[in-house]
Amino acid sequence: MSGHSKWSTIKRKKGALDAKRSKIFSRIIKEINIAVKEGGNDPEGNPRLRLAIANAKGANMPKDNIQRAISKAGEKDATNFQEVTYEAYANHGVAVYVECLTDNQQRTVAAVRSYLNKHNGKLETNGALSFLFDRKGVFTINENIVNEKGLDEDDFMMEVIDAGAEEVEHEDGFYNIYTVMEDFGSMMKKLEEIDIEAENAQLQRIPRTTVKLDKESAQGVLKLIDMIEEDDDVQNVFHNLELTDEMMEDM
Repeated sequence: MSGHSKWSTIKRKKGALDAKRSKIFSRIIKEINIAVKEGGNDPEGNPRLRLAIANAKGANMPKDNIQRAISKAGEKDATNFQEVTYEAYANHGVAVYVECLTDNQQRTVAAVRSYLNKHNGKLETNGALSFLFDRKGVFTINENIVNEKGLDEDDFMMEVIDAGAEEVEHEDGFYNIYTVMEDFGSMMKKLEEIDIEAENAQLQRIPRTTVKLDKESAQGVLKLIDMIEEDDDVQNVFHNLELTDEMMEDM
């Protein structure tokens, strides 16, 4: 299993776990909020809102909940969220990149710093760890959706490669499509043209290299990552810890 595929599998498993705890719904609602404030409440003219709605559907968020979130985001007294990122080193030199949507930056940075302090991590200045990650578009598509549209694997591959797919993996019943950040929008348009709905589409930070640790040390780092992810202000946490098959089974 390639590094990319393993990363996607982990994100998919954690996404399913988060959905059970309803955490993913609150993250999507925040994303809808900021998308509406940036570009209005019409998905046709607002690509970011279109993406948030697609991800909401992929997470099985009820249609009424989606519409309610869009309406609420357009109200005058709606909460104003800001996008902030934090870069840190966890124990054993593992790089951690945290993406947040918050209405109180002081609260958020204080919380992130406290999690790091508890686990021997250290907050770094913004930009210090950017060179360790590539920002890529990642689309996760259930193969059954592709089959229902009458596309075989070769036809589907040709369609997405034409739209800028840098790499396509097909295993465990899913297609994982990777694009450079600049081709994220064109891939969204292509999938809309061929009427394929992604289970999840996101700009992710893929580690260029990974840090390999023994199981006990890795579990300590994963406890920190889980703690950060549980924070209500946190949208995504990316890291460069190498995840073994044994760790994946534990997760």
